[in-house]
Amino acid sequence: MSRVCELTGKKAMVGNNVSHAMNKTKRTFDANLIKKRFYIPEEDKWITLKISTSALKTINKIGISAALKKARANGFVK
Repeated sequence: MSRVCELTGKKAMVGNNVSHAMNKTKRTFDANLIKKRFYIPEEDKWITLKISTSALKTINKIGISAALKKARANGFVK
């Protein structure tokens, strides 16, 4: 599976390595992803998600249920 956040849809970006002599070569900036387990009390089950660290901060702030609801509205989670 590709390195894509399952809640926010963040994925790798493309850019350049730039040397001191200003030579440019292509490179990728990968998303900062972690694999994390969450308990959902409404459904009484555990789920494992591959999420970005910024999505984890959002979950800590608004809760897993609200974050999943928002991701479903955006079409990232089924």
